[in-house]
Amino acid sequence: MNKNLGTTGLILNEPLLWEKGSKGRTGFSVPESDVDASPLDSELVGDGPDFPDLSEVDVVRHYTRLSTWNFGVDTGMYPLGSCTMKYNPKTNERQARLPGFAGAHPLLPPQLAQGALELMYKLERYLDEVTGMQATSLQPAAGAHGELAGMLLIYAYHKHRGDQRSKIIIPDTAHGTNPASAALCGYRPVPVKSNENGVLSVETIEAVMDAETAGIMVTNPNTIGLFEDHIREICRVIHDKGGLVYCDGANMNAIMGIVDMNEIGIDVLHLNLHKTFSTPHGGGGPGSGPVCVNDKLEPFLPVPRIVEKDGQYNLSEDFPRSIGKLDTFHGHFGVMIKAYSYIMSMGAAGLKKASQLSVLNANYIKERLKSTYHLPHDRPCMHEVVFNDQNLQAYKITTLDVAKRLMDYGFHPPTVYFPLVVPGAIMIEPTETECKQDIDRFIEAMQQIAQEAKEDPELLKSAPHRSKVRRLDETTAARKPCLAN
Repeated sequence: MNKNLGTTGLILNEPLLWEKGSKGRTGFSVPESDVDASPLDSELVGDGPDFPDLSEVDVVRHYTRLSTWNFGVDTGMYPLGSCTMKYNPKTNERQARLPGFAGAHPLLPPQLAQGALELMYKLERYLDEVTGMQATSLQPAAGAHGELAGMLLIYAYHKHRGDQRSKIIIPDTAHGTNPASAALCGYRPVPVKSNENGVLSVETIEAVMDAETAGIMVTNPNTIGLFEDHIREICRVIHDKGGLVYCDGANMNAIMGIVDMNEIGIDVLHLNLHKTFSTPHGGGGPGSGPVCVNDKLEPFLPVPRIVEKDGQYNLSEDFPRSIGKLDTFHGHFGVMIKAYSYIMSMGAAGLKKASQLSVLNANYIKERLKSTYHLPHDRPCMHEVVFNDQNLQAYKITTLDVAKRLMDYGFHPPTVYFPLVVPGAIMIEPTETECKQDIDRFIEAMQQIAQEAKEDPELLKSAPHRSKVRRLDETTAARKPCLAN
């Protein structure tokens, strides 16, 4: 590499605020009071909270120093596979902070919240169009909540028909939360393996689909980053025996504007607005996991639903077959604003282009690195590509060593050891927002690390060398965890 982005610098340690404070310091001047002092009852309040006395410069330097310890998508490339840690345009954050939206109380009556209701109503219609489905509910608060909503919808459908079933098919390339979502609805997960090409075989599904099976939970593109080639035939097998097809749409970043989910046979699909539609991902939320459904499941969507009549928007619970309310109020409204802004600013052509660039970037990395790292499935991938450490095992170098060393080159490590169907997995998702120059630097760093594995394996085993915190003793941490406060 010509230039190494990873370097050392003046990264300062920072004590606790309670260690920095000094009695009498203050960061602001309080105006003189124009009312008589009235001491508080010490028996009720005691000595008050233990807040440190700090000057303005103490506070500013404290949080600025802490910020230098962080790495995020605004700092550099963040190629976490299956998580879509892409850069999000800041204009969408600005729209979410508009006073009329940010200050709106969720208990406002519909006549005083027409703008918010209109935005949510139109966002539902846009998501219908993006996915090809017929109706959408924005209520689920995150991806796993969307999975649960999808399972509840399937349960309600079968119950309404008087044909309740007990099992759900879960492929080994589905997202890890899928079995739990099915089990929460009383279904027994039936695991099935993908074939040698990393996708499902029709024959495998035919062998397990029976009258007791409510349907299948399929992730498409799947967690290996591959499109399920036989999805139409698989959906036909499920439908022919009265089942329904749930699709985990967390990887929609690869197929927006390209795949019509209803056309290929999907009955219910959840989306991760916090991955695909412009909300920063991670940090515990907030998220948003809308469910999009076809005509069969539309009557069962959560309530209240937003209905429009003569240009007026209202909340209605007049849907007797609904699965009921899933979330406090109407879901995470701020995330919805960002998604609406993103869709409006990108347009149909822009959303499709984003997917195309996401797939292009991942395949570019695949082709550049497949002669260096082992590629279990050498075929066109979607938004992410999965390598493993098989080529490095002769030097006693593992996936973890590669990830730690990559930090020295100034890149956040990709996802490691997931999906579980690929031993020693290195899952890389560049997203559509990374330019070729940055992707080339990442590729060069990965190639150099592979060379170091041959020439100086101890260098990798002791990495990272330039980070604020060096490699932790993970064995001791697992066997003797420190559980002290």
